[in-house]
Amino acid sequence: MEKLRIAVRKFDPFESTLQKLWDLFCIENNIEMEAEMIPLELHDLYTETISKKGLKKGTWDIAHLNTDWIFDAVNEKAVLDLNPLIAQNAPQNFPEGWHQSLLHLQQINDRTYGLPFHDGPECLIFRKDLFENTIEKEKFKKQYGYELNPPGTWEQFSQIAEFFNRPEQNLYGSVFANFPDGHNMVFDFCLQLWTRGGSLLNAQNQIDIQRPEAIEALDFYRKIINNPKAVHPKTKKFGSVEAGLAFAKGEAAMSINWFGFASMCEVIEESNVKGKVDITELPHNSNHKTASLNVYWLYTIGSGSRHQKLAYDFLRFATSPESDKLLTNEGGIGCRKSTWNDSEINTTIPFYHKLEMLHENALTLPQTPIWPKVAELIDQMVLKAIDSSVPSEQLLKDTQKSIQKLY
Repeated sequence: MEKLRIAVRKFDPFESTLQKLWDLFCIENNIEMEAEMIPLELHDLYTETISKKGLKKGTWDIAHLNTDWIFDAVNEKAVLDLNPLIAQNAPQNFPEGWHQSLLHLQQINDRTYGLPFHDGPECLIFRKDLFENTIEKEKFKKQYGYELNPPGTWEQFSQIAEFFNRPEQNLYGSVFANFPDGHNMVFDFCLQLWTRGGSLLNAQNQIDIQRPEAIEALDFYRKIINNPKAVHPKTKKFGSVEAGLAFAKGEAAMSINWFGFASMCEVIEESNVKGKVDITELPHNSNHKTASLNVYWLYTIGSGSRHQKLAYDFLRFATSPESDKLLTNEGGIGCRKSTWNDSEINTTIPFYHKLEMLHENALTLPQTPIWPKVAELIDQMVLKAIDSSVPSEQLLKDTQKSIQKLY
């Protein structure tokens, strides 16, 4: 019997939500077809859907793709333009139901190549119980001479991370995601660059990372990651999911990660920090403003799928207000404004409404077919920075040379 095949980003909340949604969809629409959902890690997901042409050949009917890859997927003619289907039967309250920042990256040449699935820009996640503790506040002020609050600058971030680093309590000052998968460290580098007033693009709109702010960014990052008095000892092995889980288990005072990992702390069983977490904007250099990064996940339909109509009907169902709320309650991040402002959700996750604030400062990565290759080069550069003593200036110069060859 034929099955609808879905390539899923491997993450328990995504897997459980999708299974529940498919079961509900089948009951509601009297559908007997089974869905085969295959959870895949980031690298494998890209390989299966785009590199191996799985979406184009019809191996996959639906896939979770993130917005870093959508330009690539469109270039490869791997994903279906949803405009004709939306025109016939649009998702509920489309497009007004979503913030504009969740609709533009999948819009290429006036076509729509996906619907928002899961989101949550990068932010500073912190343990408010530690920051609000009077004894900690007194000790901190005595030691550093200023009030203990979530850090406004990167210098404060380092000091606070060292202050809360208590290996004997299995509590570390901060946790990052340093697993070299072409994503986590690339995003961290971009955030360090942007919060120092730097940019990835030059006046000609080409990627150019050879700039003073990039040297500062790389210098700071390699120093903090290699500071055992400030970061979780497994940071270099962690991807964003593992870093998020370590934070949820109470192993860190602060984390720079996706908003979703903050909300996860309030809903998953393994969490030891329910009710003790809050989020705020990222630290920045004193003379520059904060920034966030918005990379979000999409539901896409394979251009080679033999079940395009059924796939779209399911996507409409999966992006309804009720489905969006279900994803949130499972530990993912709903994309609709209605979910962000939902009173029940904000009772469970008191900082949920802050998503709108993060979106106001959220930047996006350059939309260019060479970006996945550039990301790999930046990833290797940051890894080399962390694992060697080659000066940052030299690493940036060498990487920029390799980037130039891609043009």
